[in-house]
Amino acid sequence: MNNKHNWNWSPEEIQRIGYQVVDIIAEYLATLPEKAVFTPFPKDSAEAFLSSTAAPQNGLDVETILEEFTAHIAPYPFGNGHPRFYGWVNSPPAVIGIFAEALAAMMNPSVAGGNHAPVYVEHQVLNWFRELLGLPPESKGLLVSGGSMANLTALAVARHVKAGLDVRAEGVQGLPAQLIVYTSEEGHSCIRKAVELLGLGSKQLRLIPTDSDFRMNLAVLEAAIADDLANGHRPIAVAASAGTVNTGAIDPIEAIASICRKYDLWLHVDGAYGAPAILAEQYHPQLAPLALADSIALDPHKWLYMPVETGLVMIKDGEAMRDAFSLVPPYLRFDNSHSEVGGLPWFSEYGIQQTRGFRALKVWMALKYFGLNGYTEMIEQDIAMAEYLADLVRQAPDLELIEPVNLSIVCFRYAPPNWPGTDEALNKLNANLLEALQLSGQAFLSGTTIRGQFLLRACVVNPNGATADFDGLVALVRQIGAGMVG
Repeated sequence: MNNKHNWNWSPEEIQRIGYQVVDIIAEYLATLPEKAVFTPFPKDSAEAFLSSTAAPQNGLDVETILEEFTAHIAPYPFGNGHPRFYGWVNSPPAVIGIFAEALAAMMNPSVAGGNHAPVYVEHQVLNWFRELLGLPPESKGLLVSGGSMANLTALAVARHVKAGLDVRAEGVQGLPAQLIVYTSEEGHSCIRKAVELLGLGSKQLRLIPTDSDFRMNLAVLEAAIADDLANGHRPIAVAASAGTVNTGAIDPIEAIASICRKYDLWLHVDGAYGAPAILAEQYHPQLAPLALADSIALDPHKWLYMPVETGLVMIKDGEAMRDAFSLVPPYLRFDNSHSEVGGLPWFSEYGIQQTRGFRALKVWMALKYFGLNGYTEMIEQDIAMAEYLADLVRQAPDLELIEPVNLSIVCFRYAPPNWPGTDEALNKLNANLLEALQLSGQAFLSGTTIRGQFLLRACVVNPNGATADFDGLVALVRQIGAGMVG
């Protein structure tokens, strides 16, 4: 029992505890492939956490706390990090990112602004992404919590630029016409959340149907814009997708950009998942038009293997971004914005947060460690593994692949030949199969429903993927399915 509240640890104490933590990390990562992909959190442990409502009165020694972590927390992740976890878009954390998180916490800066190193690290990271995405020098950006915040930030700037009045002063109640945003039926749900939070209302979000390849239908998009204009509304933005969450589809960005120019709309691209595939030779032609976007969302904690939370938003018109958010209170004003203390214009002028963590360090260290060539290799390997899985599904007589396969997502279902039941029964069979697979601990897929079909969905964003793992996955799906059909 430690009741002395030892705040100042000696260097020796820091090293002793630090080595214990490093041992925990090393053992966890080394043994992860041998463990179950997912194990439900024990009910008694859950009850212990939920029933404890009072914070501890007296402190414990660090060893006891670490023992509790290793016994009751570390063994029960949701599976992400495991080489046979293919759910959602959750990548394993690069080890260098894990250490970078500790170093960032050691410095514990607020990267709102000021003349200190973490600010310049973030500027350098943003410059790297600006170059990668083909954006002009006047572009600005922020590292944020993830895609939801990146998309919200971008659409807030779009609203500011395209509303036709000073929304910051007048609010949306001052709008003479309804502001309309367009996205595809396959667009991420956070686009709707953003539209709601910005006060536009979900009724003003037009969900555009997709074509046979799950990409936004251009003819329907343009017809919807024309119809809204004819009805006195004010279309302001199209939110395209570079890698939809269901199938990895990439909307025809160049053609959508042309439509946006024609109608003077803001083009935002949600590339939270797929934008890093601009590095892959196979997908570069589809993603090079990201340079035409007014704003882009990208999540380094998805396909760049960063520890969460790490999102990125880039805005082509950096001054518009600043105009949309800047509010400098007296206690943060400096006589010279480039003073020795104040430094560059503050990041807090370009987004919602004032106090901001040092998210840039893990991205900076990982990009320096792997380089773009290393990331290209890992992303292309994930794509190749997804294509390998798709080929296995095509060859199985009782599995049905949803084509086309995009990026590193594979959607399929168990569909035994001459299935005598209804479509609804087949959907239920696959839903039950999915849960059995997840609880088996041998592999983990997520599920989704596309055009009335419940599907098994694999997303490959793990450099440790191996063909043997996918051989085993397909065999396991077929085994579970056959057992359920009898």
